[in-house]
Amino acid sequence: MTTPSPILSIDTLSLSFGGLKALTDVSFDVAPNSITAIIGPNGAGKTSLFNCISGFYTPRAGAIRFEGADITRTHPPHRAKLGLARTFQNIALFRGMTVLDNIKLGRHAHMKTNLFDALVYWGRAQKEEMELRAEVEEKIIDFLEINHIRNAPVASLAYGLRKRVELARALAMQPKVLMLDEPVAGMNREETEDMARFILDVKEEWGVTILMVEHDMGMVMDISDHVVVLNFGHVIARGRPSEVTQDPDVIKAYLGGSDVEALQRRIQGREAA
Repeated sequence: MTTPSPILSIDTLSLSFGGLKALTDVSFDVAPNSITAIIGPNGAGKTSLFNCISGFYTPRAGAIRFEGADITRTHPPHRAKLGLARTFQNIALFRGMTVLDNIKLGRHAHMKTNLFDALVYWGRAQKEEMELRAEVEEKIIDFLEINHIRNAPVASLAYGLRKRVELARALAMQPKVLMLDEPVAGMNREETEDMARFILDVKEEWGVTILMVEHDMGMVMDISDHVVVLNFGHVIARGRPSEVTQDPDVIKAYLGGSDVEALQRRIQGREAA
């Protein structure tokens, strides 16, 4: 059986801030229709890596390839048009706008309406608006079970619902690869289980590839197909979840020792992180 080509490839990526090396020769592939998790202790370089992939940082060396094309120097809006969408660790929504309007903004990169069309709101502008509203309302809002808050201002929502709205806005971008930056950070157990279910359904029902940074080790091990472990800007392990939890370098990075059982207890939530 032929192995499919990776949808996203990170090739010897390096990033520095002055004399500080944030990433050093980071390489890994993301298979299509998979969930790849990037994990590591605080300060390992996970967010710096995400910022390079999404175009907010320009790496010092290395390459980022999306569907075989080099996008290392491509501006973020063009990456969005190609099919890269992202959520943020700190929720980046417009608090004074409604849930529906926030979600619709996610389609901005794909809209074909010009300024004149938008001003007169006729023809193409009206058609695009109606099609977008129908897709958002009939597909995304129903899928994420947020119809009851569609007209509520984001500022009035609980934290867990805001995270769900941000996911909805990213899905409105019609992504091929969805980058999730700590999607369950700050959530309780029930909210975490709901978000994990949504992420799995995005992959399985929508065919979207997931790349995520997450500290909740239990969730990572439950839903990920592949795990990449960073420490001090280096990849120290990669493989299936069951493999990386047995890796001595991973255990040392997380616990400072070689106790596999202690790491497994931490993953299962029986020991404080």
